[in-house]
Amino acid sequence: MSGQRIAPVQNPVIRSSPLFKDLSELEFNAVLAFLEPRRIKSGDVIFNEGAEGEEMFVLASGRISAWVAQADGTQRLIFEASPGDFFGEMSIIANESRSATLKAKVDSDLLVLSGIDFYRIVFELPIIGSKLLDAIRKIQNIWLEQTSKHLSDLMRWGETARRRAIIDELTGLYNRRFLEESVQARFTQKTAALRTVSLMMMDLDKIHVINEKHGIIGGDLVFIAVADVLRSTTRTGDVSSRLSGDEFAILLPDTGPEEARVIAERIRQTIVGRKITVPKTPDSEAKTEIMVKTSIGIATAPIHANTWADLLLVADKALHRAKELGRNRVEIAQ
Repeated sequence: MSGQRIAPVQNPVIRSSPLFKDLSELEFNAVLAFLEPRRIKSGDVIFNEGAEGEEMFVLASGRISAWVAQADGTQRLIFEASPGDFFGEMSIIANESRSATLKAKVDSDLLVLSGIDFYRIVFELPIIGSKLLDAIRKIQNIWLEQTSKHLSDLMRWGETARRRAIIDELTGLYNRRFLEESVQARFTQKTAALRTVSLMMMDLDKIHVINEKHGIIGGDLVFIAVADVLRSTTRTGDVSSRLSGDEFAILLPDTGPEEARVIAERIRQTIVGRKITVPKTPDSEAKTEIMVKTSIGIATAPIHANTWADLLLVADKALHRAKELGRNRVEIAQ
């Protein structure tokens, strides 16, 4: 569709377009001779994604939206062009198919440069052609930087989402989901028979008393302190996790029951010896120091169990026996 010629010299938006702003007035007027004005009605498609292209465009007035097809067939908006913006250049410079579908959001005026005329400018007016190509290069670099930043943001978001899926937010330890999924993926009858692995189940003695006396904040500070102890007393390759509330689990690869007992005792003694600062009362700003005790149960595969579910159950039974025998102790499964 063609319309009445737009007078770009009277339109500062066109003159200041990134495509033309480095041209002298004489050079700018020379380029205008190659531009065809075109009116696009609201809702009209300028070009479709995947189509071959033989024209590039400068938006003189109106607004253009760009859409790309998703894997499920839906369309996603990727950008909107404002007056002065140009688009479609890569189809005539790099012979690429259209990377998006462009539609007019409102009645819009375009200036159209055909591929043939673009190369006429490049070869017949090389100084002007060089400036146009440099302007396109600069815009492409900006797009690449923005895309790179967007991808970096997505990667950071993905990493944050991944961490939230496997990390206990309060303590920074792994959560039950990570412990179970990572172990179940490799814990089979065959691997259990070939490799020794111990599991420690641990909870804090009388944590309800701490919560009642020092409040939920006091309880949370205890959990954080216990997590710090686990990080400092376990080995590289051990998996420490908070299952729920005051219940923790530590997976010890290639570790027999007696070696696991040594590690468990180190954990228990370190926790007992640590003074934890908590609110004096639930509503008080005053602080006090408290001591925490813990009970630990240990089970080892393949000695006590041959499956992950059984190992978890047997270790939990050992934990209950530790509590029944007076708490603040380590018990190995029988």
